[in-house]
Parts: sequence; structure tokens; C-alpha cells
Amino acid sequence: MIKHLPDNASGNFIKLRNSLISATGKAIGDYNMIEEGDTVLVCMSGGKDSHAMLMILLALQERAPIDFKLIAMNLDQKQPGFPEHILPAYLKKLGVDYRIVEADTYSIVKEKIPEGKTTCSLCSRLRRGVIYTTAKELGANKIALGHHRDDMVETLFLNMFFGAKLKAMPPKLSANDGQLIVIRPLAYCTEKDIAAYARAMEFPIIPCDLCGSQENLQRQKVKDMLQAWEREQPGRINNIFRAMTNVEPSHLADTELYDFKGMSQALATDEDPLFGDIAKEDNAALSLASAEGTRIEFKRNAA
Repeated sequence: MIKHLPDNASGNFIKLRNSLISATGKAIGDYNMIEEGDTVLVCMSGGKDSHAMLMILLALQERAPIDFKLIAMNLDQKQPGFPEHILPAYLKKLGVDYRIVEADTYSIVKEKIPEGKTTCSLCSRLRRGVIYTTAKELGANKIALGHHRDDMVETLFLNMFFGAKLKAMPPKLSANDGQLIVIRPLAYCTEKDIAAYARAMEFPIIPCDLCGSQENLQRQKVKDMLQAWEREQPGRINNIFRAMTNVEPSHLADTELYDFKGMSQALATDEDPLFGDIAKEDNAALSLASAEGTRIEFKRNAA
């Protein structure tokens, strides 16, 4: 029997755990991530996010109205100092089906990337290739990654700032020419909640600093920026994520996404007020003034 709760679990912990399970279940349902008969390859890096994802998926598997299989997978990339014994021992004790795949991507990255340059991009591509191959060999049709809501928002800004694209991490993605589906079950979960859950569960965490991860990476800078915004106005990160689920193509500028050239007056949509609620207040005041026969003047500060 899998142990889902730490010894002497508090009421606050149980509430947090149930919240994460609920959020994950909702994301799976909203995007139809897992279906009857699926075999899901759960990618385990050894970090807090993948540990939490596996445990939450195991909890959902026990109560789900459908049958699906989970296979935990860890990729040993042969980084110097990698504690290769930790995850196999933990997964065996947990009693889950798992695979440890060995592939010396570390040597390839060190050979191709000059000293001092960011290694994450090439490392990620190599890792992805190994994961896809392993999924096919094991008969898995879904690949679960541990990215959470904050990762998705950070990626949105990274692509805007450095790639000139309005693009983030999707909760569900067709990959490898449609042969596999990549899912992110933690899409609705916050990093803060996952971190608190992982601490309480005392997962055997393997830090992602074995390859010399730099604190000044652009992702870290974006993370710091978003956290500063969150401290200034709590809830801002969640609002940004909600905006990602509430897109209006006609109010952007992508001619491939919306037929601006073919737009006619008959088809034109009403534009949102440029000044948001200010314009609505103006309209309400004008209506009131008209009803009362009062003349009202509106002034704007010079831009």
C-alpha cells in the first residue's frame, strides 16, 4: 500500500494535499489528459515537482473511474556526482513500476557547448529524444512532465522577451509526429504549494545543480521579476495564467490567427474600451447626465 501521508500529518497538510489533488484532477479533466487504457510515462528528475506529480497521479489512479497505467522513469545522464542509487531505492520502496534509463548526454553537452555558456537548451533536446524513445519501447502513449503553473507563466515571458512569440507551455501537446501526447498534470498547481507539499512528504530530492546550473539564467531573472510583481500585488501570476486560458485572437495582431484583411464593417466586433473601467464610468455618467439634463465635461491628463 502506497503511503500518501507523512507521519502525524496535520490538518493543514491534508487540506494542501487535497487541494493539489483537486487542481490536478481538474486540469486532467479540462484537457482530457488521461483516458481509459492509457499508459503514462511519468518523467522523474528527482526534483520536488516530479516527486509531487508522481504521488498525486498515484492518488488519482486509486480513485479514478477509469483504468490507466503509470510507469515512473528517470534518465541518468551521467553527470559527475549524480546519486544514481536514490531514485531506484525510493521507487522500489514505493512499489511503483519504474525504469532507470542510462544515456551519457552530459558528455555530448560538454563537448558541444563552450565553457560558461548555457547548457539547458541542448540538454533538454537530448533528454526529450531519450524520453520519446523510451515511451515507444514501453508502449506508453502519454508522457507526463512536472511543469506547474509558474513554469508556464515564466515560459510565456521568456518567449515574449527573447523569442518575440506569444507562446508558453501547453497543458497538452501532440509530440513526435503525433505518436505521443505530452501532458502537464500540474498545470493548475502553484510552485509554492508544491514546495510545501514536497517538504512535508520529505521526498528524496536530487537538486538540479549537478551540471553547473547558473543562477543568472534568463528563466531565473523572469522568475524573480514575477515574484516581485506577486509581492507587490498578490494574485498577479494567477491572473496572467488565467489570461493564457482566455485569449481573444481578434484583439491581438496575428494575421495567421485572425482574418483581419477579410474583416468588414458587418463582421467587426466591438472593441474593448481603451481605458478599461474608466470608459465604462464615463458612459454611465453620460447616460445619467442625459437623463437629468446635466452637462458634464470629461478631462484627461496629457499623455
